Amino acid sequence: MLRAGIVGLPNVGKSTLFNALVANAKATAANFPFCTIEPNVGVVAVPDERLNVLARLSSSEQIVPTRIEFVDIAGLVKGASQGEGLGNQFLSHIREVDAIVHVVRCFEDDDIIHVSGVVDPVQDIEVISLELGLADLFQIERRMERVRKQARTSKEAQMELGALERLLAALNQGKAARQVELTDEETEAIKTLGLLTQKPIIYATNVSEEDLATGNQWVEQVRQVAAQENAQVVVVSAQVEAELVELPEAERTDFLASLGVEEGGLKSLIKATYELLGLRTFLTTGPKETRAWTIRAGMSAPQAAGVIHTDFERGFIRAETVAYQDLVNLGSMSAAKEKGLVRSEGKEYVVQEADVLLFRFNV
Repeated sequence: MLRAGIVGLPNVGKSTLFNALVANAKATAANFPFCTIEPNVGVVAVPDERLNVLARLSSSEQIVPTRIEFVDIAGLVKGASQGEGLGNQFLSHIREVDAIVHVVRCFEDDDIIHVSGVVDPVQDIEVISLELGLADLFQIERRMERVRKQARTSKEAQMELGALERLLAALNQGKAARQVELTDEETEAIKTLGLLTQKPIIYATNVSEEDLATGNQWVEQVRQVAAQENAQVVVVSAQVEAELVELPEAERTDFLASLGVEEGGLKSLIKATYELLGLRTFLTTGPKETRAWTIRAGMSAPQAAGVIHTDFERGFIRAETVAYQDLVNLGSMSAAKEKGLVRSEGKEYVVQEADVLLFRFNV
């Protein structure tokens, strides 16, 4: 299961957001730094209305959504890369995730202490980015010492050294490693470094209830920062989400409508994280269940079959494929077949988003 780490300065709403994400999580939320030391972990279903539609068509007994694991990592502070505030321990937790959700405080509240004494999301982002960058610099410089010796006789080491030199130059200019273009071979060569600034990132701007629908000037500042590094921004209100969790499902829509929004920011955050990780969804449906399956973009039909069961990939014969919207428009698989919209695809077929698949295979 792919993992997204929730990071940020202390007291920006990370644990409150995490609790709302997993609904029944027990992360402690309190008004002091380092309230969270060991990372809390929760598994979250990816919202997908297509499953409900297909389940109705197939009279499915159950619906099984795809999932992402979220990790609530303790607040970082200035000097974390040198060990301040248990920084080294917290940075190691970030190395273990696939993507970063950087929670940025974009609200005023005299009752919640800001570690720097003033709400300034751009400065907050710079603090975290600097610490992640410094940690990466240390990793790269240490690795370069070893690779330089190997590069005298190894072409592979020469290739890796070139990549490390470009990364080092970018980090010294205040850029993130993810902004450096690398070949597949270079990416693989430096993979073991677990560079923090190479991980894809979403900025979750945590706003007050009043600003959830429209955002505010701080959100716009974060959007400007994100645009420079091709990062995504999602507007959330951790406090609103915490209140939503306590409401019956039937009352949530009305509560959100009263705030001027159609859905909570958490749904947007979950979907954006899924997209950020370069994931795609294919669907299977029948009387027993309708299920969403997670694959990486570009996977072939046999590889997708292997996500269900390794035997499916080994014995793959073909995939019967229909686009979700075509199936819904016609109302049944038999009707889609009559219209010639159900295709028989072989081993070279690249699975597309929202393909509804039935695999044929030899046991």
